[in-house]
Amino acid sequence: MTPTPSPYTALDAWVDAHFDEQVKFLQHLVRIPTDTPPGNNAPHAEATAEALQAFGLEAERIEVPSAQVQAAGMQSITNLIVRRRLGQGGRTVALNAHGDVVPPGEGWQHDPYGGDIVQGKLYGRAAAVSKCDFSTFTFALRALEAVQQSHQLALAGAVELHFTYDEEFGGELGPGYLLANGHTKPDLMVAAGFSYQVVTAHNGCLQLQVTVHGRMAHAAIPETGVDALQGATHLLNALYATNERNRTIKSQVEGIDHPYLNVGLIEGGTNTNVIPGKVVFKLDRRMIPEEDPTQVEAELRALLDAEVARFNATRHDEGIRIDVQRMLLARAMQPLPGNAPLVQALQHHGSEVFGEPIAALGTPLYTDVRLYVERGIPGVIYGAGPRTVLESHAKRADERIDLADLQRATKVMARALLDWMTPAA
Repeated sequence: MTPTPSPYTALDAWVDAHFDEQVKFLQHLVRIPTDTPPGNNAPHAEATAEALQAFGLEAERIEVPSAQVQAAGMQSITNLIVRRRLGQGGRTVALNAHGDVVPPGEGWQHDPYGGDIVQGKLYGRAAAVSKCDFSTFTFALRALEAVQQSHQLALAGAVELHFTYDEEFGGELGPGYLLANGHTKPDLMVAAGFSYQVVTAHNGCLQLQVTVHGRMAHAAIPETGVDALQGATHLLNALYATNERNRTIKSQVEGIDHPYLNVGLIEGGTNTNVIPGKVVFKLDRRMIPEEDPTQVEAELRALLDAEVARFNATRHDEGIRIDVQRMLLARAMQPLPGNAPLVQALQHHGSEVFGEPIAALGTPLYTDVRLYVERGIPGVIYGAGPRTVLESHAKRADERIDLADLQRATKVMARALLDWMTPAA
């Protein structure tokens, strides 16, 4: 008599047998744009819900009120929750991935919405971050349910899939909305990530919009105006100078180095022959877990005020003035003691499936996980992807996912879900 394969072997076999279907599901998701801005993401959520229904997974559609969405600078958000009860009692484990993405930008050799497969890699915007993990988490759950039935496994607990659409703008209308409005309260959670490490901590992020006001004038008579761009240049030089000090502030978390400030967007002026009367720039300050976000923001605001005064002191006119608006404050993710079952299962099965040790460390990114952790829900980051963000081309041209990583990571997630849903695990 042929022995019954172990549940882990059966999970692996199910993933292998359905991998072509999984790849087609991911291609379908990549081919529907979710550029944010403009942030019209409800159509993608609807298409995802319909695809999930074809798999027998009913998705609850949770529409964020349009006034809140528009106030945040987007057009539409519908978040999805799939709830699957696998047995009485036990824990509820949420798996979160985001569907919103930055626009593709220039330099692509492949269609950013094509889902092209070349030499074992699937190309497209969000192929690696993080529509790939819509598929990882969905097919890991499907594998577990199939093996539960075939092996008559007595499991306990529930799995929820959280597919949300506000990571690029901070997450408050994605997971933040679901949690704040009582739509979910899991015991543990895993967010989309990469395959070769379990991330247990991450940086915080402060984003400020600085508007520099001068006075517009004809370029032939510049003395009649106040050049907002000159003022902005002064401020930018002072801000970038802080990175010399930032490099000396070291984190004790493995995988995280030091804070950093970047200005990612500048807009201003009306024409070449006009002294610019207004310039707007947006800065991004990454904060290591040891930093106090309130103090960081206060220091930046004080620096800007001091540099405005210094700039104006050198002039014979009224000078510039500024408005500073906070766009985002994403607090750093700190490990919670209850995350041990997550880390242990993912490291154990990751090392078995990938054939190498899987480290647990921090990342300089910020993610939606912090919104769960801030509410006392232990969480980690794990999913399908390469060793580094650079390798994935996330937020760059020709973003891609190695399909071998996708397949292996799905097995790891299915095995880990089995551990978390096994009574007394």
